[in-house]
Amino acid sequence: MSIPQFKDMRRAYGFDEVAIVPGDTTINPDQVNTDLQIGNITLPIPILASAMDAVVDPEFAILFSRLGGIAVLNLEGIQTRYPNPEETLKEIAEAPSDEVTPLLQRVYSEPIKEDLIGERISAIKKAGAICAASVTPQNTKHFAPIASEAGVDVLVVQSTVTTARHKSKSYIGLNFSDLSKIMSSPIIVGNCVSYTTALELMRSGISAILVGVGPGAACTTREVLGIGVPQVTATMDCAQAREDYLRESGRYVAIITDGGIRTGGDIAKSIASGADAVMLGSVLAQAEEAPGRGYHWGMATPHPALPRGTRIKVGTTGRLEQILFGPSSTTDGTQNLIGAIRAAMGTCGAANIREMQRAEMVIAPAVKTEGKQLQLNQD
Repeated sequence: MSIPQFKDMRRAYGFDEVAIVPGDTTINPDQVNTDLQIGNITLPIPILASAMDAVVDPEFAILFSRLGGIAVLNLEGIQTRYPNPEETLKEIAEAPSDEVTPLLQRVYSEPIKEDLIGERISAIKKAGAICAASVTPQNTKHFAPIASEAGVDVLVVQSTVTTARHKSKSYIGLNFSDLSKIMSSPIIVGNCVSYTTALELMRSGISAILVGVGPGAACTTREVLGIGVPQVTATMDCAQAREDYLRESGRYVAIITDGGIRTGGDIAKSIASGADAVMLGSVLAQAEEAPGRGYHWGMATPHPALPRGTRIKVGTTGRLEQILFGPSSTTDGTQNLIGAIRAAMGTCGAANIREMQRAEMVIAPAVKTEGKQLQLNQD
């Protein structure tokens, strides 16, 4: 006897459950094009540094821009709450594990100083770097004009889950269509994981979408709320929305896979799943130049009532340039990320990101363990 189903449920896949199939032709890795287009801005590498206080400060943003990517500064974080953020970052890094969450809650209860918003953005711009800055939806109307006046190049509106339609009795929700008309700079919105939400957000006029709910190394949303979709499936669903919207409007909206990415192989799988770029947090927090001093914590960690993150120790593995471009001193895929992307694209015969998005993929839950017994048994 078959039992009626209350609801349909489909299988979803993460990075460790899939593999990319090599192409029928190959290309020299140094001849592939990894450019990323966001609005009127072209970047030579398809990587964004996440808007987390342990990853991006003005100095890191300047360096990251010089290396070809774009780092997003958190306008509601430590950099805009404290005139001398170095002292606070040091305090967080040195706090015992059992005391760090209450400490973060206290640290982030300090009010945001509007003058520091302009000051931090100006510091990045004066160095000749591209400046991206992040705000939450509830604070966008207030902070976006300040960021725009200071010269921000890209505005990121980001929360754990973002939709085009928000219901609230306490305040009027943010209208992305109106924001797109007001802001002269490209707008990136996130995060989402579904086809319908991505399509609605694209129709509001934004330039890019961040994909991912809860996969980050420092995020506990999936444990605390039980919400999230594995990144390969989430990226594919949002990429399909991009393709349908492109046919509908003739306008291309970039898809950026955000969270859960540890290696160059994960980046390649993100692109093969349909992403135009990735956003990295914990991998970049391992850089010598990162402000977290070998630690990383998520944006929701200091929530005063329901923390959905934790401070994690990521260590320091090398300089930012080595992590991005090598030479790699590790064999785990966490360094020379751009080299790995180029090698994967070359192996698939993909001359650019759009061609890599069409690479064949297979469901392969044993792809990381097949034939690796000796590696798995090593200490």
